[in-house]
Amino acid sequence: MSRTLRIFVSSVQREFADERRALRDFIEGDALLRRFFEVFLFEDLPASGRRADEVYLAEVDRCDVYLGLLGNDYGHEDAAGVSPTEREFDRATTAGKERLVFVKGDDDSVRHPKTRALLSKASRQVVWRQFGSIPELTTSVYASLVNHLAVLGAIRTRPFDASACPDATLADISEEKLSDFLGRAQRSRGYALGPDTPTDKALAHLNLLDGGQPTHAAVLLFSREPQRFLITSEVKCLHFHGTEVGKPIPSYQIYRGTVFELVDQAVDFVMSKIARAVGTRAQGPAAPVTYELPHDAVAEAIVNAVAHRDYASNASVQVMLFADRLEVWNPGQLPPPLTPELLRLPHASIPRNPLIAEPLFLTRYVEKAGTGILDMIKLCEAAGVPAPQFRQDGGQFVQTLRRPTGGDGAQFVRPESGLESGLESRLESRLGSATSARVLTALAAGSLSRSAIANAVGHKQISGAINRAIRELLERGLIEPTIPDKPRSRLQEYRLTDQGRAWVGGKET
Repeated sequence: MSRTLRIFVSSVQREFADERRALRDFIEGDALLRRFFEVFLFEDLPASGRRADEVYLAEVDRCDVYLGLLGNDYGHEDAAGVSPTEREFDRATTAGKERLVFVKGDDDSVRHPKTRALLSKASRQVVWRQFGSIPELTTSVYASLVNHLAVLGAIRTRPFDASACPDATLADISEEKLSDFLGRAQRSRGYALGPDTPTDKALAHLNLLDGGQPTHAAVLLFSREPQRFLITSEVKCLHFHGTEVGKPIPSYQIYRGTVFELVDQAVDFVMSKIARAVGTRAQGPAAPVTYELPHDAVAEAIVNAVAHRDYASNASVQVMLFADRLEVWNPGQLPPPLTPELLRLPHASIPRNPLIAEPLFLTRYVEKAGTGILDMIKLCEAAGVPAPQFRQDGGQFVQTLRRPTGGDGAQFVRPESGLESGLESRLESRLGSATSARVLTALAAGSLSRSAIANAVGHKQISGAINRAIRELLERGLIEPTIPDKPRSRLQEYRLTDQGRAWVGGKET
């Protein structure tokens, strides 16, 4: 393609001020989209003597892509009772422009009657997408623009996360994992689709289908066995007692599963091996746990690596814990114009894999776009540990978190030296899961609710890892619910069975 395509963003400016700027920044910051598109925003024009309606309709005529945002407001009406947004849509229709329409929210009752009529008109002509947040909007726009480029022949293949995964079918997608995700996304972010949504509809809504086939992103997020299709998507976790890589390696784990499971397992690997301080039960049923490195900072570093890595690389994410630091390596380079130095300043979010990043946002694995690194820095400062360091090492991006005093802070107990950690180590070896081992250990003190269990093992909230651990322990008969006939009761707690007590006491057979 020899020229840049012009995108005209149409909306009620006041209602969508943040979304309009976010779209411009996202498209200008994305390595692929900025090669092909430029964004026109009416508010960026200098003052002139021309009438506003003449200007915006002339810009619609000049554009290649009409991008409409519809919400609740209809906007200022001209003498004929028609808003600029509707005028622009009609002009784009008459001129045969590519029209992309995105609708905010799902409550039609709060929309202006003329907005509902415009939405009805648009529905008869185009397939529109619904969004609830700016990350949802940018993800949908990304998928639509990439599809438009593919139709034009401007790109021969889709970006990795948006392209079909060879040999994968809908039968390879786990309905249980997808349902669990939808339930969490609905509770966490008010996501429109619920746990009972059919697989094909849910994937289509997340832009995770390519010609009816699951994309690489769909496989990484929800497949039963992601590594069957993408071998190097695993995460390797290594623990060294010294400050350099060397053998023997005291602990070496290779984790496999979905991106959610990879993050959970890698975070648990680190947290189970760093020093921690355990408080009293004076404030609740579970004693609070404080770690030498902030849990959320560790999680952010690992989420960054898993979400933004180059999945076309033959390398894997590596999480390496040394006596004086934690290093998280992921294949890939920072997208321009970002540099390790600029990461320490407020910056735009430029995800390498936006179709993977969006579901992580919906389940609160990541928060506001572009703030994750800044949050890591603040968390470390608040905990009194050095700010994270970032560097590009050839084709690898490296995040480093320094452990306080080499991990030997007086207020902490090193896991390797404690009786409880010895128990956890034995149980982890038997169960094959650090989280399950820690849940079983926590329940040795008595029955606990899910939220109390999460607190006891150092999680900020009930996570997928906690739910999977409880499910595994129930299936093994090591724990049992205190209210078996009401599994969803808010008063539900869990306790060890006789077999579970035998395991904790080292008397299992």
